[in-house]
Amino acid sequence: MWLEGTIGIPEDKTAGKKYMAVHYVVKVYDEPSKFGINNGKISKLQLKQNGEIVANYDRGWDIHPATKEAEIALCILLNQHN
Repeated sequence: MWLEGTIGIPEDKTAGKKYMAVHYVVKVYDEPSKFGINNGKISKLQLKQNGEIVANYDRGWDIHPATKEAEIALCILLNQHN
């Protein structure tokens, strides 16, 4: 099943914003797979910040999480779907 959405990651208050939006698209299977992230259920994932791809997984890492917010969003998605 494909899922799409946005996760608001709290930012440092000195930056002037409250949240950084991380948009995600993930393909989640019912059962864990050797192709999934950490052998889990997510086999495809793309994270974007400000329209730029900051992480991409397609049965293997094409782009590892490039920002702190992408790392946090990945952890949230893995916790929800793996």
